[in-house]
Amino acid sequence: MKKLYFLFFLFSSLFGFSQADLNLPEIIVEGIEVEIKVSGCSNNATLQIGEELIPITQAEQLFQHTFSEEIQVQLIDGDQLVQKTAHPIPLWLSILPPLIAIALALLFKEVVTSLLLGTFFGAFIIHFYSDGFFSGLLLAFMSTIDHYLLDAINDGGHLSIILFSMLIGAMVSVISKNGGMQGVVNRISTIATNAKSGQLATWFLGIAIFFDDYANTLIVGNTMRPITDRLKISREKLAYLVDSTAAPIAAIAFVTTWIGAELGYIESGIAGIPAIEEGVYTIFISSLAYSFYPILALIFMLILILRESDFGPMLKAERKARAAIEAEEVNKEAQELAEEFEAVKGIQHKAYNAVIPIVVVVIGTVLGLLYTGWDSAVWNDGEIGIGRKLSAIIGNADSYLALLWSSLAALLTAAGMSISQKILKLNQAIEASIHGFKTMLSAIIILCLAWALALVIEDLHTADFLTSLMSTNLSPYLIPTITFLLAAVVAFSTGSSWGTMAILYPLMLPAAWQICQSNGLDYESSMSIFHNVVACVLAGAVLGDHCSPISDTTILSSLASSCNHIAHVKTQMPYALTVGGVAILFGTLPSAFGIPFWISLPVAVLVLFLIVKFFGKKVQEA
Repeated sequence: MKKLYFLFFLFSSLFGFSQADLNLPEIIVEGIEVEIKVSGCSNNATLQIGEELIPITQAEQLFQHTFSEEIQVQLIDGDQLVQKTAHPIPLWLSILPPLIAIALALLFKEVVTSLLLGTFFGAFIIHFYSDGFFSGLLLAFMSTIDHYLLDAINDGGHLSIILFSMLIGAMVSVISKNGGMQGVVNRISTIATNAKSGQLATWFLGIAIFFDDYANTLIVGNTMRPITDRLKISREKLAYLVDSTAAPIAAIAFVTTWIGAELGYIESGIAGIPAIEEGVYTIFISSLAYSFYPILALIFMLILILRESDFGPMLKAERKARAAIEAEEVNKEAQELAEEFEAVKGIQHKAYNAVIPIVVVVIGTVLGLLYTGWDSAVWNDGEIGIGRKLSAIIGNADSYLALLWSSLAALLTAAGMSISQKILKLNQAIEASIHGFKTMLSAIIILCLAWALALVIEDLHTADFLTSLMSTNLSPYLIPTITFLLAAVVAFSTGSSWGTMAILYPLMLPAAWQICQSNGLDYESSMSIFHNVVACVLAGAVLGDHCSPISDTTILSSLASSCNHIAHVKTQMPYALTVGGVAILFGTLPSAFGIPFWISLPVAVLVLFLIVKFFGKKVQEA
């Protein structure tokens, strides 16, 4: 039979006969517009979708259609009839894969299986509606590995993160072997003499490396881990300090790798609002006065450190670490790792053997950002001047290339310094590097599975379901708070703050402006609400990202701090939700009603201080 079809198509192509064809997308979700393609048609052909008849005027033509139920689609071209059935997937099912992954991860404290099952369940939903139950199970199993996981890895940005993480791991391994890390520990130990000063040093280092959240996370976590271990600061607290300085500072600083994405998303949101007279960068600058969550997250950490207090699961972790109850358990789990990262015997521990490679990463990343962003930057000197120009360059830079170049340069620098000082031989430097690669493997597996789940979530349009839950029939003064909560939910469910911004900026900015205008607000009041909404998309995305066990930055923070991932999520979430609640009640809501920033922020800080004072408890020193 197949041979007959082949001969027919060969005969048709040789003698100019055309075969009408109808292509429906593989994945059709209720309420989401899809593309229908017809080809090989004559001028009098007709496309029939249910009872709707659509004339075809060209041999090849594309049609946009939204399906709300299972329906027959037919291409009628003279005597030819091509018939297919559209099986739309109910939109509400799209929330199940991320919820399953998150629930299983929190319930069983194991991430790999949870992410894998979440991805598999999402793939099964997709194939069940087009192929049936048993075929759906088989196809879901196959597509989990050959489509979602493979496509998650086969992405330039994702591969860059994997390589960057491996190179940073290799650099850390080399500078540990050559005694540089121990030298840094010895130097900082003279300043960081107790848990309080050790946490302060971590916080300041997190603020200092503000230009990129990935670089921040991996550098600060890996550098401070030996010091915080010595000072009996829990790995959970280190992971929290690393995670909660990285994204907040990168999100609100003027010159970071986030700027380009943020400006691009904001620009897509204001493209259809001609009444707005401000430029994109001006809107971003104005919105910072409403970015309560990132600012308060940084201040909240400082309050906890200065008062030497904690509450909730973090208090348990800190007390356990101070009392060294877990020392024996940790040593059993990490004994082999500690031995392999131990410095070579009989050498002098020189801090500059670690400091110089780390400085190479930092300066190399900045130079790489300037180099890759210089030609692609578009700026307007008359608007904000040199700050605008520098932010435009960094914002339009390729951060992945900059991180790859700088991390490779740092690894070569570390290896070169070790060999030139005859601390390590060439083969020892290579072995140390390979061991550094191995230490990153478990986190890279989790990252790849999280990315695979993100592809399933994208195919099922989970974010569209979440955003459809919000009604536009609201008071304009509540729009910023609704936006903040919606962004947090989307980021928590998808594990991506950037993905949340990409979805919500084009959706929420026009909606917020329209609601303000329909309620008769003047231009100044409308812009105040508008700036607040711009800030709330960003702030809510960062909050959701902090709470999500499937977030890549949360996973990287666990990796860099060598902390159990679920333990990190459980200890960080109460703090993130506390700051988020205060940010809404004492920042976002009052500012929407016109309370100025210089009143809202101090009040919110005071509330956080009182929470720590009355609910926080002193961590007992050993």
